[in-house]
Amino acid sequence: MNDDIRAGMVELLPRLRRFAYSLTGSRDQADDLVQETCARALSRGDQYQAGTRLDSWMFRIAQNIWLDRCRSNASRGESVDLDAQAELSGSDGRDVTEGRLTLEAVTAGIERLPPEQRVLVGLVCIEGLSYKEAASVLEVPIGTVMSRLARARKALHDALFAEPAVVTPLSKEARHGRV
Repeated sequence: MNDDIRAGMVELLPRLRRFAYSLTGSRDQADDLVQETCARALSRGDQYQAGTRLDSWMFRIAQNIWLDRCRSNASRGESVDLDAQAELSGSDGRDVTEGRLTLEAVTAGIERLPPEQRVLVGLVCIEGLSYKEAASVLEVPIGTVMSRLARARKALHDALFAEPAVVTPLSKEARHGRV
């Protein structure tokens, strides 16, 4: 792998980290994913085709590693990051707390998306790739990108803005069985 490609990888690290965070929802897991992505890219540099987009190649490697992890974790069950949970209770200030709760709700909504929709949210909404660029990275038609992203946005909207169920209190008679 030549020095130009290595330099390009270094420049790409912040974007790759944002993409990894959008997939994993955890800083630590995102850092691990970026590290594994870079290691795999360096060890398989001969597979990179000169003249193609380095970012697309790296995003694709990260996506494949993440999907492999998801499949592996599906058989083991859900894991909870206890350190991340402890940070929520120590926040000061209403705005900070509301911001964290909103971020938590968005992150939870993204985590509930199917993998193919979560990848698109990361590429288009977080990383800022165009539909055409995302279609190229994922090697799917642009119409597929548009429909999956529309479904992902609707699912996130529904998760964030669903109205809570209204609970009507029982009358005094109903509580005492006189109805």
